[in-house]
Amino acid sequence: MDFIYSDSNKRYHTLDFFYKNKFNSKVFKVSLNAGFTCPNIDGSKGTGGCIYCSHGSGEFAGNPKDNLIKQFNEVKDMISRKWPNSKYIAYFQANTNTYAPVNILKEKYESVLSLDNVVGLSIATRADAISDECLDYLEKLSNKTYLTIELGLQTIHEKTSTFINRCHTLKEFEDMVLKLRKRNINVVVHIINGLPYETENMMLETVKYLNKLDIQGIKIHMLSVVKDTKLEKLYNEKPFHILSKEEYVDIVCKQLELLRPEIVINRITGDPKKEDLIEPNWLIKKFCVLNDIDKEMAKRNIYQGDKVKEDL
Repeated sequence: MDFIYSDSNKRYHTLDFFYKNKFNSKVFKVSLNAGFTCPNIDGSKGTGGCIYCSHGSGEFAGNPKDNLIKQFNEVKDMISRKWPNSKYIAYFQANTNTYAPVNILKEKYESVLSLDNVVGLSIATRADAISDECLDYLEKLSNKTYLTIELGLQTIHEKTSTFINRCHTLKEFEDMVLKLRKRNINVVVHIINGLPYETENMMLETVKYLNKLDIQGIKIHMLSVVKDTKLEKLYNEKPFHILSKEEYVDIVCKQLELLRPEIVINRITGDPKKEDLIEPNWLIKKFCVLNDIDKEMAKRNIYQGDKVKEDL
């Protein structure tokens, strides 16, 4: 069987493949920190943030003390030495990047969008932090650049969501996906495998649910316990099961079979900073995890989407 969304040994629809086919070029995402906060931190929805969050979900974003142009150019200059003809997606990663008045959003987004070879924006946010005014602006923005809104969901299970202090509901998430897609704005969803007390079946149920929504991409993360988080304290006081690399690879392979092949797999594992990581240690070797997923899919002779019809 030939998998139409791959030109390599990958048996799933990678972001690199998608970008190369859309832009006819090598495309890099440049992570930025625009200095936003989060409704789950400042008290409007909750305090303290999600229990696993230490740096506003932007460990590899730029230095917020630097302006966005400087942040962007520092990364671009390094990349361009090896790939001088590449294009770029400006990735507003840290915290909640629609959580501000529209005039501020416009200033920040469009300052980077005006730079040479920037072909799009990717904006990480929460489903409960996009106002109607912001939606109107995002729709206009999507008509002049390649725009992706990345929505954190992590799990469809409300009990887990409450436990990890997400402070928004599944209905809020689903409603926002519908609003964004009604305006033809691309949606990528973040999920986390290995959340405390979730079973394999619960993780598969999250993917089955998302597969039935009109989403364009997904990011699959492995839960990492990092220093100076509520999760670290919880793990030290009452250790919960951390997925082994073998368990994670097995679950991801099963999840990929459940996802429509046109859904772009934007990420398939996490890569926390080594100096901050408590567990699991195997996450440090990101490429080993990626290779093991490739090997396991080949061993099982499976491809993304193999079980979609069964699920529907």
